[in-house]
Amino acid sequence: MDALRGLAALVVVFEHSLDVLFPEVRRNASPWFNFGRYGVFVFFLVSGYIVPASLERRGDLRAFWIGRLLRLYPLFAVAALLGVALAATGVAWPLPSPLTDRPWMGALAHATMLQDVLGVPSVVNVFWTLSYEMVFYLLVAAMFAAGAHRASAPAAALFAAAAAAVGAALPVWLIAFRWQMGSVAVTAAVLAAGLLAMMFGTGRIRLYGAVVPAVLALALLTVNSRVGGMESLAILATMFAGTALYRIERGQVSRRPASALVALVPALTVAAGAWAAFTTADASWDWPIAVTAAWLTFLLGWSLRHRGMPRVLAWLGLISYSLYLLHTPVLQVVWRLTGDPDDMALAERLGWAVAAIACVVAAAAFTYRAVERPMQRLARRLSRRPAA
Repeated sequence: MDALRGLAALVVVFEHSLDVLFPEVRRNASPWFNFGRYGVFVFFLVSGYIVPASLERRGDLRAFWIGRLLRLYPLFAVAALLGVALAATGVAWPLPSPLTDRPWMGALAHATMLQDVLGVPSVVNVFWTLSYEMVFYLLVAAMFAAGAHRASAPAAALFAAAAAAVGAALPVWLIAFRWQMGSVAVTAAVLAAGLLAMMFGTGRIRLYGAVVPAVLALALLTVNSRVGGMESLAILATMFAGTALYRIERGQVSRRPASALVALVPALTVAAGAWAAFTTADASWDWPIAVTAAWLTFLLGWSLRHRGMPRVLAWLGLISYSLYLLHTPVLQVVWRLTGDPDDMALAERLGWAVAAIACVVAAAAFTYRAVERPMQRLARRLSRRPAA
């Protein structure tokens, strides 16, 4: 799984280097293959495979959320502050106007990590995937609290069927256009109350604290997502399919029915994307091809899970969260230094690419040691303490 994350992180870095250094690849390859979507769908499959197993191994919602919050938020805050600083100094691209016009709304939306389903642009463009990860965590926690956590395969098939059947017809930013500030405030309040109830409540309080934020997050993802209903539901289907594969491997569910339901996920989601590309004028084939490749990559990695992996890929997977969040600011600095890539020779651009990757990896290694590892140790210490 670490090797898959390392590969996915490198592909996402490559995707975001195209406009900066390799525009000819963007012009010729991107209409047929979306490198970024390929990378993030591999990430989504890995998250689905790992995260629910982490919750069930602990058997404790409080320990799960302590681990998730301290795993995600400290580096998320560092990357956000870096993005704001680079934009303010003119080094990076300017922040979107909704963030500069209503900074407190933007900050509150980012604090929920649900900004992409609240109609608020991300400070750093790659933050958008974290919103869908957060929705998934909330759904997993609600299913665990309700005792329905073994239903991963049916959930995956249900979301895939919804993506194919009604995804294209679902609205985009339905709530954001009418009641954005209110929706951000309500979501922040519900999420905070729910997390407190899950971490410190008991009985029905804990159950309601898990279910209410999950229902709200799912509603936002369905009718208020930036990427549209089809992709949003396909992301959830993909993550729950990763969980179902874990359960199949561990013998927690009946193999044949669960495998059949999991097989529906790539079939339905890729078919939905292909249908959109075939019937919609502004759609393209890059999304369904990338999702197909992500599934093939994950299944290949899963089939080789008992074999040794290249150490460099496993290490890149270990620092992949830092690599993912920090690479965009580094590439924006490169963009400022190089200017128009069409004015540079290929050898010069390749040199800048090597330098950019070296800087990104060095920065990620530093923040992994300085931010991520200390927070992980803190999470383990706090998780061992009684809730009282």
